[in-house]
Amino acid sequence: MNRNIEFVELGQRDYKEIWEYQEKLFQGILDQKIANRREGTSKATKNHLLFVEHPHVYTLGKSGDMSHLLINEEQLGLKNATFYKINRGGDITYHGPGQIVGYPILDLENFFSDIHKYLRLLEETIILTLEEYGIIAGRSKGETGVWLDSDTPFARKICAMGVRASRWVTMHGFAFNVNTDLGYFDNIIPCGIKGKAVTSLNVELGVKEVPVEEVKQKIKKHFSALFEAELVPPTP
Repeated sequence: MNRNIEFVELGQRDYKEIWEYQEKLFQGILDQKIANRREGTSKATKNHLLFVEHPHVYTLGKSGDMSHLLINEEQLGLKNATFYKINRGGDITYHGPGQIVGYPILDLENFFSDIHKYLRLLEETIILTLEEYGIIAGRSKGETGVWLDSDTPFARKICAMGVRASRWVTMHGFAFNVNTDLGYFDNIIPCGIKGKAVTSLNVELGVKEVPVEEVKQKIKKHFSALFEAELVPPTP
């Protein structure tokens, strides 16, 4: 089992460009697994973790409801936003500046064969990161992601999650609101859940801006500990 995860910081990049990049990495792992089974070999499969920030974009999962996008194409243009129907689970969400988006592209057979455990560990990564800022976060029953005050009328989501998996290989991932312009969530019914709010780390801390690089280091620390993995530079 290969527990090294190749980490890449991509900066701010177009959503479609990185979606295609994910697909390439995802397919590379699948191809190696298929080759191993066909040829009776055991060549190690790679694992990847991408951090990226996207320009304003709305994405709708394969089981999502188009009516949860509350603006039309012209209004999208006025807000300098784009829209994509994509192949992850979940409903509609928003990505934009001030948000840390993490895409783990892992062969889970290098770790464990349990997609539910995978999602819970992604959530726990963010929960532990928030704890370092004195924020108690948790889960909401039946709803993937990380929430604050989930069992109260003040429930609000701070990190959305949606993944795709095939042959135990994952793609897509999480979107953690750090310094995000929450006004963009007014144009959708986030994750298709009515009556619950969205928040960000800077809002919860009552500050104008949280140092994003500091947050990223905390996420990486908890991610590698929970997955019992080492984050390493990418190899050719």
